[in-house]
Amino acid sequence: MGRAVVGRGVVRADALARLLVGTQFAFNVGFYAVLPHLAAHLSGGLGLAGWLVGVVLGLRTFSQQGMFVVGGALADRFGPRPAVLVGCALRVVGFGWLAFASGTASVIGAVLLIGFAAALFSPAVESEVARQALEREQRTGEPRTRLLGTFHAGGQAGALIGPVLGALLLGQGFQAVALAGAAVFVVILVGHWFLMPGREPVKPPPLTFRGVAGNRAFLLLCLAYGGYLVIYNQMYLTLPAELERATGGQAALGWLFALSSVLVVALQVPLSKWAGRALTPASALRWGLGVLVVGCALPALLPTTGLTGSVVFVVLLTGGQMLAAPAARALVPDLVDERLLGTFMGAMSSLSGLLVLATSAPLGAVAEAGGAAMWLGMAVIPLVGLLLVPRTARA
Repeated sequence: MGRAVVGRGVVRADALARLLVGTQFAFNVGFYAVLPHLAAHLSGGLGLAGWLVGVVLGLRTFSQQGMFVVGGALADRFGPRPAVLVGCALRVVGFGWLAFASGTASVIGAVLLIGFAAALFSPAVESEVARQALEREQRTGEPRTRLLGTFHAGGQAGALIGPVLGALLLGQGFQAVALAGAAVFVVILVGHWFLMPGREPVKPPPLTFRGVAGNRAFLLLCLAYGGYLVIYNQMYLTLPAELERATGGQAALGWLFALSSVLVVALQVPLSKWAGRALTPASALRWGLGVLVVGCALPALLPTTGLTGSVVFVVLLTGGQMLAAPAARALVPDLVDERLLGTFMGAMSSLSGLLVLATSAPLGAVAEAGGAAMWLGMAVIPLVGLLLVPRTARA
């Protein structure tokens, strides 16, 4: 059912939008074949402490999100195609390195390279799909969150297939999983070499630090989006630790990630269609963060946590994500110069990545401890983000 829903949304998009949705799908197949198993590999396979695992995962997110501003600026200057091709090549190298990394320094180097690769290709794709969504809204009146929701659903379809691929290979060891992720990006690189259209280079207006720091509404959006991103990143620490305590293993981990992806693939497009009619992007972002607050707090109030709490957390986290992620991207064009859309989209991810890095070590220690304090402490983060969502002219 989800595949059909996504397909109808893609068919209505133009050729470039279809390619962008397909690109996001392919990226996530390769990425999520590896990422769900990374924390378990670092703690179990390499014996890293919980706080250090949190730092490594935070560094991966920061090297990705933190450098998005660089990738976005390059995409604005040279177009999306070069950024996508170079990013895919670097990710092939990064996954290959991670497959054979055995020491802490080597692992950190590999995850930094993997993150920086995404910092090149993701802002290029995200800013281009935001431009397409804005143009469609101006041309047809279709809410921009519609195409952005389809884009998100396409990515989650890849996130559904990726963990299945990783789980099938996990019996051969983490090295086989990482090499499979590298192989997927080889295929993506070759395919996009032939399919990704070029764009005439343009020279966007200069952007200074003062230009970003002086945009108060944009900074508030970054903090609100960062609240979502922190909790999403925390899922990769919380779920393995919670399942280990509840069941003595992590056999259900892949199924929980699959559940999240199935929900997005099935519900993202109709939910975005409804939100586009009933809510402004700012309101949709607030509702999404509110659902995250409930998703973090509710497991602390359940009679038993463990697997039940993990399922509740995943379902509500996914619901909040489906509202918050497209809405945050839809707000950016209202707050910035469209010629610098890639740069500001990257800056939003970079500033949010700083927030992830700042909270990764303490939240990693909290996840290792578990209990009601863990869930309630996590709930505070999206609650603060909800209060910071900026008002815009469209709102």
